[in-house]
Amino acid sequence: MAAAMTGAIVVACAQSAADEARTGEAGADPRRDMIAVLPALGPHPSLGHHADLFGRFVGTWDADYSFIAEDGSVRHSRGEVLFGWILDGYALQDIFLGYPKPGSNEERRMVTGVRFVDPKTDRWTVMFAAPAFSAAVRMEGGAEGDRIVLRGHDDHGAELRWSFNDITPNSFVWRGETSHDGGKTWRMDEEHHMTRRASR
Repeated sequence: MAAAMTGAIVVACAQSAADEARTGEAGADPRRDMIAVLPALGPHPSLGHHADLFGRFVGTWDADYSFIAEDGSVRHSRGEVLFGWILDGYALQDIFLGYPKPGSNEERRMVTGVRFVDPKTDRWTVMFAAPAFSAAVRMEGGAEGDRIVLRGHDDHGAELRWSFNDITPNSFVWRGETSHDGGKTWRMDEEHHMTRRASR
């Protein structure tokens, strides 16, 4: 009897959830509602061909991260990068995930960027945020030959140059560089090799 009543309750709850989803009258669920409204199926039609520069990266990429210290030593880690259209297709968001080392107590690393294009100038603006590190950067740029180059400044005024290099449909190399002499010389801080993950 108890099992039958439990089963009936489960069925009733499932039916109620289905009815709510169908009618759009579900109770407030901030997480679900945010996830439902943020993504877009593709770029907004008003962007036209301007969306293509970064739109080609939509998908999931396996990442081989390299962080280069001032003494030249390199720290490697693995992760993934996700690109997708958001905000009715007016912007593209990326999420860079870094996996903790197996057996460690480290938390995963997560940073994100929201990028959008001005169709009048074909220039892109990227708002980058790393909340866990209390860091935020604004970058601007676009295509330079067969690369994509973005420029900005860090919190201390140093010049930053981020670039997408060796771009193919299934791979690219992301580089982050810093200059402390007005762009006369550059030091590479990061170099990340990305490989598109095959669709399941």
